[in-house]
Amino acid sequence: LNLSMFFDSGFLLTICCSVADSEVSCVFNESCILPCSFQDDTDVVIHWNQVSAGNSPVHSFYQNKDQLAHQDQRFSGRTSLFKDQISGGNASLQLTGLQVQDQGIYKCYTDSNRGRNKSFINLKVDVDLQQVGNRITCSSEGIYPQPELTWSTSPPSTVTFKNQTEVQETEQLLYNIRSSLTVSDSDSDLSYSCSISTRRNKRRATLFKTCEQRNRERVKQRSNTNVNKCSVLEKRCC
Repeated sequence: LNLSMFFDSGFLLTICCSVADSEVSCVFNESCILPCSFQDDTDVVIHWNQVSAGNSPVHSFYQNKDQLAHQDQRFSGRTSLFKDQISGGNASLQLTGLQVQDQGIYKCYTDSNRGRNKSFINLKVDVDLQQVGNRITCSSEGIYPQPELTWSTSPPSTVTFKNQTEVQETEQLLYNIRSSLTVSDSDSDLSYSCSISTRRNKRRATLFKTCEQRNRERVKQRSNTNVNKCSVLEKRCC
């Protein structure tokens, strides 16, 4: 089971004059779609720019074809539009192989016979909190400055966490962090949270669990011990 989390990195710049109309969270190294629409028209000009990186050209389309001569090299081979849907008003951008540097504010500009429009999208690059069996792994990549990772439970408990945490520094002087925690069957009624923080930012992801308490009353093994079936039903990031 996956849970998305987002962490601010040194690549994000503060934008004072552009307020995002929408926010999109996508997973590192996966594909992402930035939404944009306009009043349907067969003759349209579309420009995508990354405002938070000096208004870098991301993708352009006019004269019924892609125009990538001025595209920032970071996006080369990673962008596309939905060509069969443009005439219907869809100017959304698909970005593949998502990198930490891709996060930030994007502007979609459209110009057609029916008017000009622009919208701003805030792209956040997320990571996963995963559970396999009774082992939970929390990780994040491309963080700056060096982060700290802590585990907690809800409700608070006296559980002693036997976790393994690794921090690696990349060639770009960013930090990758990863921690694994083994969950005891006796603590199956607890929800587990992973918090990753820097001096500028703190994010927490929580894996919520629920137990079928009725099984303790109605289902028993031959040894006459209670059976407690638990499953992950909800996941949140805050």
